[in-house]
Amino acid sequence: MRGGASSVKVQLEQGLTVEEPRLHVEIQTIPREEIGPRKLLSQAIQDRYRYPEGSLQFSLDGPLSARPGYFRFSGNTTCFGRSSRGVGQQATDASQFEVHCVPTNNGDLSLPFDPTEVVDNLRLERYAYGDGNSLSLQTALKTLYYTVRPLTTHSMRRCIQRFRARNWTRVSFPKWPVDTTVEDICGKLLLSAMEAKHVNKLPFVWFWPNGARGCLTMTHDVETEAGRSFCSELMNIDDAYGVKASFQIVPEGRYHVSQAFLASFRKRGFEIAVQDLNHDGRLFDDRQEFLRRAKKINQYKEKFGAKGFRAAVLYRKPEWYGDFNFAYDMSIPNVAHLDPQSGGCCTVFPYFIGDMVELPVTTVQDYMLFHILNEHSISLWQSQIETILGHNGLVSFIVHPDYVIETGPRKIYESLLAHIHELRAKTNLWCALPLDIESWWRARSQMSVVKHGNRWQIEGEHSHRATLAFAKNANGKLVYELESAAAAV
Repeated sequence: MRGGASSVKVQLEQGLTVEEPRLHVEIQTIPREEIGPRKLLSQAIQDRYRYPEGSLQFSLDGPLSARPGYFRFSGNTTCFGRSSRGVGQQATDASQFEVHCVPTNNGDLSLPFDPTEVVDNLRLERYAYGDGNSLSLQTALKTLYYTVRPLTTHSMRRCIQRFRARNWTRVSFPKWPVDTTVEDICGKLLLSAMEAKHVNKLPFVWFWPNGARGCLTMTHDVETEAGRSFCSELMNIDDAYGVKASFQIVPEGRYHVSQAFLASFRKRGFEIAVQDLNHDGRLFDDRQEFLRRAKKINQYKEKFGAKGFRAAVLYRKPEWYGDFNFAYDMSIPNVAHLDPQSGGCCTVFPYFIGDMVELPVTTVQDYMLFHILNEHSISLWQSQIETILGHNGLVSFIVHPDYVIETGPRKIYESLLAHIHELRAKTNLWCALPLDIESWWRARSQMSVVKHGNRWQIEGEHSHRATLAFAKNANGKLVYELESAAAAV
């Protein structure tokens, strides 16, 4: 726990502002051994907030549907999973199956779905799997594209990519340009469970170190020899605005990777991550071939001294991630309407896939911005930043050195950096390297809030960096307040 009881104003979810905190909060917790199977229902909410374990209770109101599908929670939140009220097979069917949670006489919150299952389905993109026929067609088209790709020009590939993404505006779920379904589900359930328990304020571990409003990270995927040659200049540009970034390096087939090249990043305080194996877009096509490549990728992790991984073109298959030895991955977009692999994790916060921390890509890539949307300003990026920070989330960028070599795109990128610099001057925004975000999120996942006398305190390794926060029911709306003022990170 940091500091005393002085208050600090921060931007909250839904754009609300903190109120003067009160330290005395009456929460009756349940001993760990009495929690039993209910913990599974609340795991996603507990993991998000790190509130005192056993403070809130959840139960199912009846048998769930045999198969997962779409339904609507509390009017406007689309979910994918099993429901006791039935489900639809398309996202557009969700409104036909609206569900609500109901408080019980014993203080439980009775639910028509398993929130942990639904959150996992969203984060792992299980809703996007589709049927076997559609997946087979997608695989066949992808194989054809990468077979003929070496014979195409840049302009031809852009035409193909624009054609593939031509119907992206018709996709209703996930919500473009930022989807916060996971945060919406957890927030609604937390508030409803507090109401069921007649709790007005609930202590929890704030999301970011030292009370930061949100987090921002910059990453650069190096795809070509030209991009490799521009890395030094790109570091100069980043440094001019006080931003340190992670550079994702392709180990084989694209350009020469020397120890001197890798050392040039570390010497200047930048990070190195492994990007795929050879960037051919085929990493997850075949299980046995994947295992062969994963072994080599893990070897490059050790050779590069890297902690993080990103797959080429943001192709991903989270169920295979257990074969990687990385601490974190950065391959899953928040919303992937413009990407070759559709879907999206529907969250703006890190989360665990097994023992690996996933740092989702929460903003549009520079390539998509410039060449698919034909947008030549930072207005979309600004809009995404505003939404993400409004939910106190992680703002993560992919800007390729390959695509900002020319004067026009470079000026747009510098405008983004200037905007970030201005944000840091105005608010407590944590700009961090991915390895630092992974380390914090892993440490936070082991922290707990315990009561000592009349005070709540955060315990756990690195808890000196954590800030005690309170979730509060303000006339039926969830707001957050921090216990103490936090120094800038």
